[in-house]
Amino acid sequence: MVNFFAIIGVGFLLGIRHATDPDHVIAVTTIVSRQQSIRHAGIIGILWGLGHTITIVLVGTGIIVFNLAIPPRIGLAMELAVGLMLILLGVLNLTGLTSWITERFTPEHSAGVVHTHVHRHGGEAHVHTHAHDPDAHLGLEERPQGPFQQLLARVGIYQLLRPLAVGVVHGLAGSAAVALLVLTTIRSPRWAIAYLLVFGLGTIAGMMLITMILGAPFAYTGKRFARLNRGLGLASGVISVAFGLFITFQIGFVDGLFSTHPHWLPH
Repeated sequence: MVNFFAIIGVGFLLGIRHATDPDHVIAVTTIVSRQQSIRHAGIIGILWGLGHTITIVLVGTGIIVFNLAIPPRIGLAMELAVGLMLILLGVLNLTGLTSWITERFTPEHSAGVVHTHVHRHGGEAHVHTHAHDPDAHLGLEERPQGPFQQLLARVGIYQLLRPLAVGVVHGLAGSAAVALLVLTTIRSPRWAIAYLLVFGLGTIAGMMLITMILGAPFAYTGKRFARLNRGLGLASGVISVAFGLFITFQIGFVDGLFSTHPHWLPH
């Protein structure tokens, strides 16, 4: 039992370390580069980790329980998706499409939208709501009240779904390696799946910390040094495209995905 808990503890720590892989860090950097809140950056990290965990558990469970074997070409294709995704994220940042999409799908930044401000009167805080478009006042009574609804209204559906989708893609690329590593250590399928869940929790925790750390300079410069903030955003886009091209070349030509004899070693 002591050995089992030790393995589970190691799984959590390995999950945290897994979050620091270069392709993971670069991907979330391009996402948080447009954030001006450390808290929102942490939420992005949690969503990335959640998407990553979903695919790790689903694909890993298939490998562990049903003894599934992933052909080399499919395994390489899953890893290629990470490279293509990094290129896409970088291009979106460099072209400014990220900002446009974010504003398009963030209710508070849309035209004619309702704005909420906090004022203090007599030592007590009061919320004042208004809109620049007179027609927007018709929906004031329907303003979101729950925490999730308020987060959705403030951040936007695009900003919430993007890290989740990116995490799913990264999970596909790494699920086979994690599952095979578990099989060499834990023979019981039930405990092996439990290990995957703990590994996922470690990844979520690690990515939350990473995105908060990465988001801090973007949040600080965004409020005080607009030109520096734009420069950091462009730099993150260039790095994302460059690293994505490197991964694509490595998988497509060095590992042979685009050849007749691909060779793949899960890592």
